[in-house]
Amino acid sequence: MFRRISALVLAGLTAMSVASCGGGSGGSGSGDGSITMGFAQVGAESGWRTANTKSVQDSAKNAGVTLKFSDAQQKQENQIKAIRSYIQQKVDVIAFSPVVESGWDTVLKEAKDAKIPVILTDRAVDSKDTSLYKTFLGSDFVEEGKKAGQWLVQEYKDAKDPVNIVELQGTTGSAPANDRKAGFAQVIGADPKFKVIASQTGDFTRAKGKEVMEAFLKSNPDIDVLYAHNDDMGLGAIEAIEGAGKVPGKDIKIITVDAVKDGMQALADGKINYIVECSPLLGPQLMDLAKKVVKGEQVPARVVTEETTFTQEQAKQVLSSRQY
Repeated sequence: MFRRISALVLAGLTAMSVASCGGGSGGSGSGDGSITMGFAQVGAESGWRTANTKSVQDSAKNAGVTLKFSDAQQKQENQIKAIRSYIQQKVDVIAFSPVVESGWDTVLKEAKDAKIPVILTDRAVDSKDTSLYKTFLGSDFVEEGKKAGQWLVQEYKDAKDPVNIVELQGTTGSAPANDRKAGFAQVIGADPKFKVIASQTGDFTRAKGKEVMEAFLKSNPDIDVLYAHNDDMGLGAIEAIEGAGKVPGKDIKIITVDAVKDGMQALADGKINYIVECSPLLGPQLMDLAKKVVKGEQVPARVVTEETTFTQEQAKQVLSSRQY
């Protein structure tokens, strides 16, 4: 997606201010009982992320939380700069979805020293010091990978021949990429007929998913299954598969994660075979947690979102009511 971010944006960071109402205990960023949140988003790399951003922005407005928002454009250094800016602005709470898992201890310690609570959303960090953040709100990515693997095992339970799988991984080093890969491998590893013959990052984008799938098809003519870590990469791969004269969903079975509207449409059309849901609508829960941590209330260290899975028939039933 967007690969450049100007110095002006980094210095100024997009601020989305909304009318705030009372009810908080009052933090360092405001003296009137309202809450100011600094939110450092990964980017806009997919339909899922766009829906996630909208959920956070809309929920902040509804909750009377003043939101200072930044788009890191999938670069860790941009997120770190944004978080440091929020610390300097003395916001009441910082929330962010980490681009990658590692390398956060220094900036998170700066927030802790400034007595600004931090909430992780959607993605985790691998810091051993869990006191650097108050809670992690998001999906169980390992479980998502397991669900993908379980469907595959069931789908090919009677197969005798090897099942050749290619994998489109998410952004290298990110929690969903690491965990979705691990969960999937754990399930299919019990049966030697399942063979991952190629696995490469598609960076969670449709364009990169298409590009990598084209390379997979050229180097591996006999592919039975594609496992994509998100819908957007899967949708890009569908273009590559069709471009190679093959039928997605039939010649190559496709499993994806997310369940955004475009993915669900492809599932309903039979081009994708199975989708594991990962809901982006974290905004309401995030605002609730933010109010609690600013007041000094105890919150669970881990808050897992409730999600399901979809077959083609299930996708047809719910497609018209999807919010994202």
